[in-house]
Amino acid sequence: MQTSTINRCLSASVTPENANCLTGELPAASMPDASTTVNPANDEHLLGQYIPLVYHYNMLQDEDRVGAFQKAIELIVQPGMHVVELGGGTGILSSFAARRGAKVTCVERNPELVHTARRFLKDNGLGDQVSVVHADASRYVPDRPVDAVVCEMLHVGLLREKQAQVISAFKNNYTKAFGSKLPTFLPEASILMAQLVSQSFDFAGYHAPVPLFQAPLLDQPRTRELSKLLPYSSIAYDAPIPLRFSVKQIADIHSAGTINAIRFVTQNVIAIDIKSERAITWPNQCLVLPIESPIQVKQGDAIEMSFRYDAGATIESLCTTLGCHRMASPTVHARQASELLDYGRNEYPSAT
Repeated sequence: MQTSTINRCLSASVTPENANCLTGELPAASMPDASTTVNPANDEHLLGQYIPLVYHYNMLQDEDRVGAFQKAIELIVQPGMHVVELGGGTGILSSFAARRGAKVTCVERNPELVHTARRFLKDNGLGDQVSVVHADASRYVPDRPVDAVVCEMLHVGLLREKQAQVISAFKNNYTKAFGSKLPTFLPEASILMAQLVSQSFDFAGYHAPVPLFQAPLLDQPRTRELSKLLPYSSIAYDAPIPLRFSVKQIADIHSAGTINAIRFVTQNVIAIDIKSERAITWPNQCLVLPIESPIQVKQGDAIEMSFRYDAGATIESLCTTLGCHRMASPTVHARQASELLDYGRNEYPSAT
């Protein structure tokens, strides 16, 4: 999918029905530094990198997740295609492609899940259409060209899981073997956003500011929005993918209150129906992280929000970098906002 098509259709993905975590105007954002290659730590057995079978129930019963990928696969995959799923888990997404008449290669590195996926696919009558390969998806090279790649290693902010690293490695390996033409990727894009909020951390009278997850809905009874959502990266998976995010953004405060947390929101564009110019989307759970020093603000204040992390990093490592600082004056605010826009234009890799 051409990145320009994704950009034209992103607005179509912002609907109350499919993701009301994406509401309001999306202002210009500073862009991540994608020039540095990150060497991931040896963490393959950490939860989030190596997910055991017992945790897959939650993913299987997530109707929004499963339904979005099913619709996208039914839209994109045609009979006779060769489809590869990276990190196949129990094989459910591979099964959708197989039912469309594709020959599917399901790549999974967890031996327990390899055995389970083979058994489940056979029980569902798809054992002959799906080949389950025991391999590290970041090192896997298919034996023939691929029409579509499915990879759902998504976590809010691209934290914890290795979506960015796996797809980047696959593209590098694939182009060396088969040339520059890439297959279609599902998801096609992810939009990473952050927002200043006032969060209640009161639990039965006990104040405990801890990281917490929320359903992907902005309207939360214990959360007050103090700024709009600010996108800090729009990632197209067929283009260069940033592996490091270093963000400083200016947030305009629209409600008085106390900033005590930053909420992270991620919207994933699984596929785009070009004919109808509609996007099939699935938002991750929102993540609310407390900041060390809360700030009292009033309407019209300008607050600099900053953080940095590597794709696939732990939530704890992100927490140590969170910062919120009051801007000195409207003049400084305007000048720094302009500098951020220039930084984004100069540093973010072109998507062609």
